[in-house]
Amino acid sequence: MLEDRKLAILRAIVEDYVSTNEPVGSKALAERHALGVSPATVRNDMAVLEEQGYITQPHTSAGRIPTDKGYRLFVDRLSTIKPMSSAERRAIETFLAGAYDLDDVVSRTVRLLAQITRQVAVVQYPSLVRSSVRHIELVPMSSRRLLLVVITDTGRVEQRVFETAADINDESVSHLRALLNTCLDGRSFADVPLAVEDLPERVSAEDKPVAAAVLSVLLETLVERNEEKIVFAGAANLAHVDFSQSLRDVLEALEEQVVLMRLLGETGDPATLTVRIGTENQLEGLRSTSVVATGYGMDGQALARLGVLGPTRMDYPGTMGAVRAVARYVGQILAGS
Repeated sequence: MLEDRKLAILRAIVEDYVSTNEPVGSKALAERHALGVSPATVRNDMAVLEEQGYITQPHTSAGRIPTDKGYRLFVDRLSTIKPMSSAERRAIETFLAGAYDLDDVVSRTVRLLAQITRQVAVVQYPSLVRSSVRHIELVPMSSRRLLLVVITDTGRVEQRVFETAADINDESVSHLRALLNTCLDGRSFADVPLAVEDLPERVSAEDKPVAAAVLSVLLETLVERNEEKIVFAGAANLAHVDFSQSLRDVLEALEEQVVLMRLLGETGDPATLTVRIGTENQLEGLRSTSVVATGYGMDGQALARLGVLGPTRMDYPGTMGAVRAVARYVGQILAGS
């Protein structure tokens, strides 16, 4: 464990390097920060920090820059996460509160987060697995074609158009719609299969083919095979960053939904903020990046995650504060909807 003085020097190196993108020398460090010691002492402490792997010298006769290990210790020993100003909080609240449905909430969130942090923002839609059914709608499109719409408690809307084996009549569709809503209103998606198990027995013989088609679509495409949807924004922000690895590798990784899911991590306690730095990211192409992510949700339950990806040389206190604040407001909006 580093003593307080060396920790203060490491903190100063991280802050200066993030701010200037230039290696930090002992003389400049002593002049810019009230460390209370001489440049010679700073130089000696920097030598120890380098020996222990917290900082490194990018080339001869240069100053020092933090390593992944140095950033990790800096983040772990942060005394405070930089709070948003009252003006920033009001701007976030106003911008997100103007959303009219879940798609708009997610779209606004990802754009806002990219703009605030100047990084790549990634937002996961609320998972169907953790959602409940609010309403089901059945709409005849033709004599043998139906539109099934499922609305969740988080405002997520899923819809499928499908063919039926028999002709449809409005009265049968209306009856089936009422049965589905009676069975499923307020039910979690995990409970849907059991809740509709006896539904075919509650319709007439001539309506059974249509009911079977509806249940097949509901269970197979919405419950059993639901996809985790993820969106990102702000990739252009990476153009201004010098990556130790190829920018192309980073951009290719961002195109993969599975990679984005892995980046955000498992949905757990919405109050938990995770930071993965450089080599802590398993994917080779992302080992020059850092990811800050947290869950968002309602009533203490995380429904999904959001976060940002950027270079390891990022403003960690500010980014962590922004991610946490935006997640809190998104949760409040979903709870209010």
